[in-house]
Amino acid sequence: MPGDTMMLTVFLRHDQSQNIDQIHGKLDERDWWTGFPPEGCEIVSWVVAMGIGQIVTLRLPVAELNLVNVELERRAWGVFSTDFYPTYDFVPVRERLTREFAERKRAAANDNASEVPA
Repeated sequence: MPGDTMMLTVFLRHDQSQNIDQIHGKLDERDWWTGFPPEGCEIVSWVVAMGIGQIVTLRLPVAELNLVNVELERRAWGVFSTDFYPTYDFVPVRERLTREFAERKRAAANDNASEVPA
């Protein structure tokens, strides 16, 4: 149910004191690729932002937020610094606001047209 889930965006900032081989070695040692995210989390997006690191957005049950935190502490610390942001999908909201704007604009145009003397 939507009320029981949340979205979380995690910034995994690269530790630039390590090269890619060192980073991958540590991630491999920590079983990163199969251990994160924990079971029950859906990966909504996972992108690389050059100069920053990786940006992961997850959808997860609210009750499992602590599991995400523990897995990041277990597997990512020492490789990435992390920032967390609760997020939501703005696309449906934007679509509604766009429709409402168009309706207001049409109503204003109709009001102005009815005020023009014949």
